[in-house]
Amino acid sequence: MQDMKSGNSLFDWFNQRLHLTELKAMAEKKEVPLHKHSVWYYMGGITLMYIAIQVVTGILLMVYYVPALDSAHASILKLNSKVEFGWFIRSLHSWGANLMIFFVILHLFSTYFMKAYRKPREITWFSGIFLLVLSLAFGFTGYLLPWDEVSFFATKIGLDIAGKMPLLGEPIAYMLRGGAEIGQETLSRFFVIHVAILPLLLIGLVGVHVLLVQMHGMSTPKSVLEKNGKNLKKEKFFPNFLMKDLLVWVLAFNGLAMLVTLSPWGLGPEADPYAPAPMGIKPEWYFLAPFQALKLIPAQVGPMEGELFGIMAMMLVGLVLLTVPFWDRGDSESRSKFATVFGIVVLVAAAFFTVWGAM
Repeated sequence: MQDMKSGNSLFDWFNQRLHLTELKAMAEKKEVPLHKHSVWYYMGGITLMYIAIQVVTGILLMVYYVPALDSAHASILKLNSKVEFGWFIRSLHSWGANLMIFFVILHLFSTYFMKAYRKPREITWFSGIFLLVLSLAFGFTGYLLPWDEVSFFATKIGLDIAGKMPLLGEPIAYMLRGGAEIGQETLSRFFVIHVAILPLLLIGLVGVHVLLVQMHGMSTPKSVLEKNGKNLKKEKFFPNFLMKDLLVWVLAFNGLAMLVTLSPWGLGPEADPYAPAPMGIKPEWYFLAPFQALKLIPAQVGPMEGELFGIMAMMLVGLVLLTVPFWDRGDSESRSKFATVFGIVVLVAAAFFTVWGAM
């Protein structure tokens, strides 16, 4: 009896300061639509779980990692071979990063095809696009940190391509390198960006994104609304949908653990900046599509350099995706169809070039 009173007193103490009763009432009031596309609602939660795994494993890796040219590779080697479960934590981080990026892309395109970027969710869409950019930036900056052969030369190629971007490309690439060549300054800057700058931006952007989703709720496709109208079934977010979401998280984590156990993340030979680049150097899969596409463009396209033409074309595609809420507002059937076809073309092309580049 005394324990029950103590528990109530503790709850009351927190409730007076955090308004827990109001938060619970708000969660119970929120509803999630039930229809044939409802499975896509779980993609955001899976992405959030993988982001949380990145934060936890990243902090643990920082305990042993040394961002110095003569120590970076050795510290990862020590983590893999001598630290208890070090290989497991690193593999969780590396495989988790790839799955995080995959589900960010999957979540983005499922949102796109469900037209969930329309009013009043425009800012939610913008924050999602920027979360994808941040995720790719995490992948790019983290790839160099082990300082092995493949990551060194892949980063070199990536910075050379980034330097071809119009206007600010070369200054940005020079700033990231810390000079004309990749060296200690590059490693230090990538480390700071990866563990300090990007996480701060990510926390803020994820917070805004989740808040906007809570404010506007889950979007229902127009076709579902037209078919079901007021008869559309819904379920309580708390506890019904939340319990299902947590179950999906458990399954997603088990999938990650299986990958880690069956295929631990490897470590190549230590990078030698003066050695020739090995044959067949490729970026990670999430950069393969633009990498492979740029290889097909001739050296000169009219008066413009081929690489510059390709980069500008890809930037234009990104701009079209970013601004889709402005030109597809749902009031024009032709624009809606164009948005769908455009998305399919981009997705198929990206998948095609990724698979081709991986072969």
